[in-house]
Amino acid sequence: MKKYRFIRTLAFILAAGIMTAAFSGCKKNNDTVKNGGQKIIAGFSQIGAESAWRTCNTESIKKAAEENGIQLVYNNAEQKQENQIKALRSFIAYQVDVIIFVPIVMYGWDNVLKEAKIAGIPVLVVDRKIKTDSPDLYAGYIGTNGTDEGKTAAEFLKKRFRNISQDLNILEVSGTTGASVTGERATGFRSGISTEEKFKIVRTISGDFLRSKGEEIIDQLPVENKMLFSDSSKNNKVDIIFSHNDAMTLGMIGALKDKGIAPGKDITIVSVDAEQAAIDAIKEGDLNCTVECRPQMGTQVMELVRQLAAKQQIPRHTQIPGISFDDTQDLSEINPRGY
Repeated sequence: MKKYRFIRTLAFILAAGIMTAAFSGCKKNNDTVKNGGQKIIAGFSQIGAESAWRTCNTESIKKAAEENGIQLVYNNAEQKQENQIKALRSFIAYQVDVIIFVPIVMYGWDNVLKEAKIAGIPVLVVDRKIKTDSPDLYAGYIGTNGTDEGKTAAEFLKKRFRNISQDLNILEVSGTTGASVTGERATGFRSGISTEEKFKIVRTISGDFLRSKGEEIIDQLPVENKMLFSDSSKNNKVDIIFSHNDAMTLGMIGALKDKGIAPGKDITIVSVDAEQAAIDAIKEGDLNCTVECRPQMGTQVMELVRQLAAKQQIPRHTQIPGISFDDTQDLSEINPRGY
């Protein structure tokens, strides 16, 4: 039956209307095949298309699949866990060789992953981590280290304010509640600033990794004499914003300007992702630092997919390294980043 999976998968996609397929048309000698000569089919569930970073991540994986001759069945969960679980069950029903998925949140995956395990389909978790009752429910994880990203953001602030002794109030704009990277970036940042008592997080607000939410957060906070306050009491002037991603940051930058506050000058802003727009904002003086969370991991993902399809064991954790960019560097020679 497996040799008919392509036809069945395509028919299902057309009938169900919940997935789009990216089928590769590679040359014969570039086709990636399993033992027995069948082409690898991988199901890929992405959380959405909420930012330039996410779009680049998706395209990187799609492109690498095509280059490796791997048949990719793609699903956009549109930020809903129930959509993602439905997609994973569809992949299981149609006997894909490997499941790739970017989990929206950490919890709630055990049942569907048990179904994949019973079906003999290995699961590769990408970008965001999950918590399960049993670690063998998925084969491995590949992505960046959110804790390190938070620590790098903190290190920038400690260098920036090394000669300042007074208290510095921080507004933290966090990512999606329940997402692993949200907790990791928060933990790493707090660990980094904990050595200096002058840094004080006066408020944390979830922006759900969305640019529109970043705008809304600033719009809802009081402003007086070019100063932003963390709440309506106006007891805590915001000196620093630590944002968990560039999309929210870019939304906040525009909203701050609308309120007559100069981002990057009146308020120091540190972000995560290193999108091209964020680097441009540093060049323009609107942002002080962005820590790279590299989305272009498709090549590494497909290497792991090939190993899993061949029934090989993969590393439990594969880390994608990153760097940081700030307003003390000469960024004029930075190549366009594609996201």
